[in-house]
Amino acid sequence: MRHRDSGGNEGLLESGGVQWMTAGRGLIHSEMPEQEAGVMEGFQLWLNLPAKLKMCDPKYMDIPHAKLPQLDAAPQVRVTVIGGSVNGTPGPIQSEHTQPQFWDLHFLQDDAVFHQDLTSNHHAFIYVYRGQVTVLGPKAPQTLPTSRMGILSAGDCVRLQASTGSKVIVLAGKPLREPIAQYGPFVMNTKAQLMTAVEDFRSGRMG
Repeated sequence: MRHRDSGGNEGLLESGGVQWMTAGRGLIHSEMPEQEAGVMEGFQLWLNLPAKLKMCDPKYMDIPHAKLPQLDAAPQVRVTVIGGSVNGTPGPIQSEHTQPQFWDLHFLQDDAVFHQDLTSNHHAFIYVYRGQVTVLGPKAPQTLPTSRMGILSAGDCVRLQASTGSKVIVLAGKPLREPIAQYGPFVMNTKAQLMTAVEDFRSGRMG
């Protein structure tokens, strides 16, 4: 995927890579496919900004797959650390405000188990994109098939068991506990702020 934006940034998202964009006060951008064959798969995830940072300067970062740390976080479980950290290994995405954890887990044999504690007040979910994963914990185990999401209870640790070839992303973060007002691609805290953002876009103030 070829990224271009009104801030003058350009990058090519290749297999296994990550693009991290902070829209801030406004950024017009496009992602256009450049693959020659096969099926494209990917995830687009939005992380909210606290109110005091909503109008920060836009930013863009292109992270190739080779620069994403990988480790064997458990026997037969390979983890790519995109955000936060696993077993003391930090990923390139860090934010003191929402403290995001973003991991890509690959299970390399049947019944392999991944276990990682989370900060007690963080919200978390998992999404299975290959195979199936069983969520273990204080409640009865629950198995999630491909293309299903599981929302963890606040304060839960991540404890997953899966079959060979299963793949899952894990995301967690500190809740902002602020009001959310959303319209199309605009995310603010109030309706009045949304109206201002739409007018900024229409007037060309986002580039």
